[in-house]
Amino acid sequence: MLVSASAIGIYGDRGDELLTEDSKPGTGFLAGLAREWEAEALKAEALGIRVVLGRFGIILAPHGGALAKMLLPFKLGVGGRLGSGRQWMSWITLEDVVTITRFAMENGAVRGALNVVAPQPVQNAAFTKVLGKALRRPTLLPAPAPALRLALGETADALLLSSQCVVPEVLGKLGYSFSHPELSRALHALLQKG
Repeated sequence: MLVSASAIGIYGDRGDELLTEDSKPGTGFLAGLAREWEAEALKAEALGIRVVLGRFGIILAPHGGALAKMLLPFKLGVGGRLGSGRQWMSWITLEDVVTITRFAMENGAVRGALNVVAPQPVQNAAFTKVLGKALRRPTLLPAPAPALRLALGETADALLLSSQCVVPEVLGKLGYSFSHPELSRALHALLQKG
């Protein structure tokens, strides 16, 4: 079998639309790249190989990755929402990523698109508030969208300001039990390890 690692960026910037594995890919550079990546992986099916198209959300881990980049400004008391804060963030802990990957490898019923995200996506403003509370730090200083675009160019829109409200419908149907389904508890667990 083949587990292909793609991203929820395949759905593009979709606002408040609830996205499942059956949702159509979006537009833009990241969506196009993910579409092409998955098309290449699916070629293995012609060889009789079971293919799982893992679409990973924002992976949170005690060291490294997205969370590590977020922690410094928050610890310094200058963390805040990004842009409007209304964009959805579909996240997952590294522990669940590893367990889901193993689940996909061992379960022959898993094939095709698989959203590797926690079952409770949150908007950026809520994520910011929960992270600030977990760190016992204020979250008063927003990062305005124009400033993010000035600093990061198109990357700001693609990675920080786009919205994907993605849910793991396939995992739910298969009865997968998340170690960290809820953000507040997940962050507390991760920060204790860090």
